[in-house]
Amino acid sequence: MNDSADALLMALEVEADSDSSLTQRAYRRLEEMIVTLELQPGEVLSESALADRLEIGRTPVREALQRLAREGLVSILSRRGVLVSELDVRRQMRLLEVRRELERLMARLAARRASDAERQAFGIIEKGMQKAASDEDEIEFMRLDRQLNLLLCRASRNDFISNAMGLTHGQSRRFWFQHHREVGDLALCARLHANLAAAVKAGSEEKAAAASDALLDYVEAFTRKTLDSIF
Repeated sequence: MNDSADALLMALEVEADSDSSLTQRAYRRLEEMIVTLELQPGEVLSESALADRLEIGRTPVREALQRLAREGLVSILSRRGVLVSELDVRRQMRLLEVRRELERLMARLAARRASDAERQAFGIIEKGMQKAASDEDEIEFMRLDRQLNLLLCRASRNDFISNAMGLTHGQSRRFWFQHHREVGDLALCARLHANLAAAVKAGSEEKAAAASDALLDYVEAFTRKTLDSIF
C-alpha cells in the first residue's frame, strides 16, 4: 500500500482536535446514523439528547444539524426539535437527472487532474470495492462509497461541482441503503464503483465518463425498480 495514498484516505476521514473538528465529527456520525437508518425517516430528534448520545457539546451538534438541514437530511423545527427527512422515491429520480451530468463531468476532471497520491488512493478504493463485492459487505461498501465521493470531489479541483454534489451524496446513499436488500445488487454496485475508481486512477477521461454513466444506469434502474415495488 502506498503510504501517501493511505495517508490521503485517512485525511478524508480524520480531523485535528479543534472546535471545527468536533463539528465535523458530529456531522460524520449523524450523517452515518441517518444514511444507515439508525435514525429513521420521520423521527423527531432532540439536540440535547443527540449531544449526550454522541458525547459531543451542543454547539458542534447544532452546527452539524444545520449542515444536514442544508443537505436535506433533516428539517429543523422551531422549538420542536429536529425531524429526520422522509425518503421520496420520485424526488430521487429528479436528483438522478442532476447527478448523471455532474458526476460524469466530475469523473472526467478527476481523471485529468488527480495527483499521483490521489491516483494511488483511487487504486486502494478499487481493491476495497472489489473485496466488498466479493464479501457482499454492505457496511464496508458504504464506507468506501463515501471515501470515493470525497476523493472524486477533491481530485476534480472544482469547488462548484463539489458543493453541488455534497448536497446529493447523503440522500442518495440513504435511499440505496434502505432499498438495496429488496431490489438492489450489492456485488454489482460495488464492482461498478470499482470500475469508476480504476478509470480515474488510469487517467482516462473517456473511460471515467463511461464508468460514471454505467454506474448511474444501475442507480436509475434500481430507483425505477424501487418505484415499481412501492407503487
